[in-house]
Amino acid sequence: MTPPEAAGATAVRPLWRGRVLALVAIVLVALNLRTAVAALSPIFDEIGGDIALGSVGIGLLGMLPPICFAVVGLFAPALHRRFGLEPVMIGALAAILIGELARGAAADYLMLALASTLTFAGMGVANVLLPPLVKRYFPDRIGLITSLYATVMAIGASVPALVAVQVSDSAGWRIAVGMWAVLAVLALLPLVLLHLGELRARRDATAPAPERAHQEVAAQDEDEDAEVAAPRPASFGRLWRSPIAWSLMLVFAVTGLNSYALFAWLPEVLVDVSGVTQAQSGALLSLFALMGLPAALLVPVLATRMRTVYPLVALAVAFYLIGYGGLLLAPAAAPWLWVGAIGLGPMLFPLCLVLINLRTRTHLGAVALSSFVQSLGYGLSALGPLVVGVLHQASGGWTIPLLVLLATALTLAICGIVVSKPRMLEDEWQN
Repeated sequence: MTPPEAAGATAVRPLWRGRVLALVAIVLVALNLRTAVAALSPIFDEIGGDIALGSVGIGLLGMLPPICFAVVGLFAPALHRRFGLEPVMIGALAAILIGELARGAAADYLMLALASTLTFAGMGVANVLLPPLVKRYFPDRIGLITSLYATVMAIGASVPALVAVQVSDSAGWRIAVGMWAVLAVLALLPLVLLHLGELRARRDATAPAPERAHQEVAAQDEDEDAEVAAPRPASFGRLWRSPIAWSLMLVFAVTGLNSYALFAWLPEVLVDVSGVTQAQSGALLSLFALMGLPAALLVPVLATRMRTVYPLVALAVAFYLIGYGGLLLAPAAAPWLWVGAIGLGPMLFPLCLVLINLRTRTHLGAVALSSFVQSLGYGLSALGPLVVGVLHQASGGWTIPLLVLLATALTLAICGIVVSKPRMLEDEWQN
């Protein structure tokens, strides 16, 4: 199958025509990108019966996802340049598959940690390459496909937490942890078929029929023009001087920092300041997570249709203000309202994903920007739980941690100004 981008296709065309495998692959890859993150924490007690974990060990396992996402994201562009988009994605899913099976078979903490590292490394590479995969095959449907896979990612993050305890009780924790490898197998099938189709198309292109000669020449000219606009390997370092890259990375990082901090500490905050029970705090944490679903569905589609996305940034900042302000000023009055508002703040995460494509001209530019934004962004996001924990211990309460989180959310209003400008990354590199 010839990718639409490679063929110079820019007009909107039927969603299914010639790219069913690409669509299925994107959806199934997205389904794999968060399952392993959420599969362990609900059953740490059961795992602890076979493997000594301890609070420090659990904390380290909790920090592995954003750290792995950050580190391996730096290498994704080099892997893409060396092997190509589809082969690297296949390798990433294979790493997820092996890692999840190894986690289920882990005999000690070291094996569990190493298997988790392999799993999250595969996810980190796939995180970076999924937006470029969308841009390669669906340049005419970026908003719709981004909305689709962001929603699937949110589902993949919530389902393991809902079923882990039940599966562990009935079949054991090893099944509950390792069974998600099935999703990796399902994603590998369309990816491999997609890659084989690409190889066949390239072989056919080496001996074009006379009636296709004119089309081949036109496609070659378009590819050469795209290559001029595309970032060359030596140009990736220019991202460090790109306002678009830095502002988008900071929006991603601040959003992630707040999300990881709240996933780690929100139940304790609510018990201490709002007076809810442990059971109620768990339900409110689920509410916080579920608020991401409507954002994932709507934000990417809206972003592709708006002249400027700053209203979406401002709306997210307003939700953070309402939520944190409520927890600071009237925590017991309506905790469900404050948590729901804060849960809408991370609507900027799917916005960042779609902007990776909307602020680049080619899938090569999307690879570079995606790597920069997600590697550095996840690295900074990993500091969220640690910073909040240190501030809580130092102050003896939650007022200062909440004020700091509120302050970080306010910085989004500034970064969003640059993000909202309709400029292209490759245009910055031409200047």
